[in-house]
Amino acid sequence: MATTMAVPGVRVAGGRTSDDLRALWVVWKRELIRFRRNRMRIITSLAQPVLFLFVLGTGLSTVISTADGFNFRTFMFPGVLAMTVLFTSIFSAISIVWDREFGFLREMLVAPVHRWTLVLGKCLGGATVATIQGAIMLVLAGLVGVPYNPVMLLVLLLEMMLTAFALTAFGVMLAARISDVQSFQVITQLFVLPMFFLSGAVFPVTKLPVWLGVLSKLDPLSYAVDPLRKEVFSALSIPPAIRHTFDPGLSWGSWTLPVLFELGLVALAAALMLGIAIRQFSRPQ
Repeated sequence: MATTMAVPGVRVAGGRTSDDLRALWVVWKRELIRFRRNRMRIITSLAQPVLFLFVLGTGLSTVISTADGFNFRTFMFPGVLAMTVLFTSIFSAISIVWDREFGFLREMLVAPVHRWTLVLGKCLGGATVATIQGAIMLVLAGLVGVPYNPVMLLVLLLEMMLTAFALTAFGVMLAARISDVQSFQVITQLFVLPMFFLSGAVFPVTKLPVWLGVLSKLDPLSYAVDPLRKEVFSALSIPPAIRHTFDPGLSWGSWTLPVLFELGLVALAAALMLGIAIRQFSRPQ
């Protein structure tokens, strides 16, 4: 007599929330593994902010007059934190271009999961890496006159996380339709350097020409740098005149923007760019 064997049940992958969450986790973890294995990337990503802080900051302090012994590098420290997050976040998206160029992205896109999980996992992974880089820079706070205040450091870390997510979403949005690495590098440089210098990261935004002040307010990074600087200056004991010069805040006309409003704008920009990136990845390749 022929014996019948039980056939194990087969489940078609995809369509379940657990599948999407697993895909999101894998993409996020892949970014951290790439970061951990590339020690040279960690070192080189920190070299430029350190040079800006200690070389450019020291040089500018000799030409920008400050009273009462105020350290100009203290002013630059929040901007350097934003710089660390900016460069790491934007260029973390370059892996998408690499994956497309070598065919790995096609294998990810045919996975039986929603594509928004791949985009969100990539943005979360890039934001995590950028936040880690920014957290390393926080170790240098005491060298530039910024106290190691636990509450301040925690708030800075949270603000850097939000900024990193927005900037990574921006990089992924750009990388969604770029097919080669060289083009991505040229296009990102076109955006990154103006965003950095117009944000007030390396010079005060007071007494700027009208046209430059308008460009500074149009720069989305300005609304991330200002909360970082306000948090640092809140932990300092400095004269009101120095605070008004180096921490004037952003204003629309006569209205000085609250920190929560600025962070809300950053979150709104992050959601908008994430939505655009998801829509681009959802199109047929």
